[in-house]
Amino acid sequence: MSRTTTALSLLAATALAASLVSCSNGGGGEGTATIENCNVGISMPTRSLERWINDGEQLQKSLKDAGCTVDLQYADNKTDQQISQIQNQVAGGSNILVVAAIDGEVLSPVLAEAKKQDATVIAYDRLINGTEDVDYYATFDNYKVGELQGKFIEDQLQLASTTETFNLEPFAGSPDDNNAKFFFSGAWDVLLPYVQKGTLTVPSGKAPSSNDAWASIGIQNWASDRAQSEMDNRISSFYGGGKKVDVVLSPNDSLAIGIIASLKSAGYKPGDDYPILTGQDADKANVKAILDGEQSMTVWKDTRTLGDRVFTMIKQIASGEEVEVNDTTTYNNGEKIVPSFLITPEVVVKEDVKTKLVDSGFVSASDVGL
Repeated sequence: MSRTTTALSLLAATALAASLVSCSNGGGGEGTATIENCNVGISMPTRSLERWINDGEQLQKSLKDAGCTVDLQYADNKTDQQISQIQNQVAGGSNILVVAAIDGEVLSPVLAEAKKQDATVIAYDRLINGTEDVDYYATFDNYKVGELQGKFIEDQLQLASTTETFNLEPFAGSPDDNNAKFFFSGAWDVLLPYVQKGTLTVPSGKAPSSNDAWASIGIQNWASDRAQSEMDNRISSFYGGGKKVDVVLSPNDSLAIGIIASLKSAGYKPGDDYPILTGQDADKANVKAILDGEQSMTVWKDTRTLGDRVFTMIKQIASGEEVEVNDTTTYNNGEKIVPSFLITPEVVVKEDVKTKLVDSGFVSASDVGL
């Protein structure tokens, strides 16, 4: 064999090896092999919230890197549009559906259609109710999210030992979002006893008597402007004569942004007398607000972890493996208990922004003014 032939053979062997390595490392950040029989429809509710953009695009990239066919759609918070998009995904051959529902009560018919085509359905972050045709649920521990918010307020105001009273204004999420019930319940189980005792007073009267009444203070579509308008009304109607808001239970960051705007317009400024304000999602604008003293905390749900978990579920479904779950008792959708994988969230305060959010790459320092 000539030196030229030998060299060419070595180059071909090297190229083949590189190709094999490339194929074996194609799987969504986990270094897994290309996934076979993987045609995925991803249905996200809206582009109006930063987190849904991040969730959808991350999962799409992981799946495409693993060789999957992916159709990612956003439904502009319109249930009819989401239903139509899911129908089109099934018609286009999607055999696995990942659905973050706008309204978890209305998808039963379209999922029944999907099931006739042997599609497997993963409810993403929001439970889909009233149907047997949802196979798995991947989410964060949503009750824990609210519990962390409630306990943060309890600790900051030393409610268990104080003799003072504090003015609280509670908010809840969108009434059509099943998760909102769990967020509120987790927080209200901590705070309601202090409301009943009188340690926390709610001047607006917007204090549900039980967890079941949470939707009475829900903000439709998690809209910041609606939260701002509601907070404006409460302040102008119930906080005259020098009475001050001491604490606001906001279940997520989009509502917190509206509440911050309302507080500003009412003359509240960061400092010792500024209300405690909770949140959730670690959106960039809210992380900056935490650094600026306009928001007290956010419950961080590292959506990259959720995306990785759903990617693993899809890989297991496509390969015919048993799908790993860690909860088979909590999430009853009215037709079945949906096998679920719950991820633990964590609190982020000002001192945690760099170590938890920036150093992990969740946000960049420049995005939040560091």
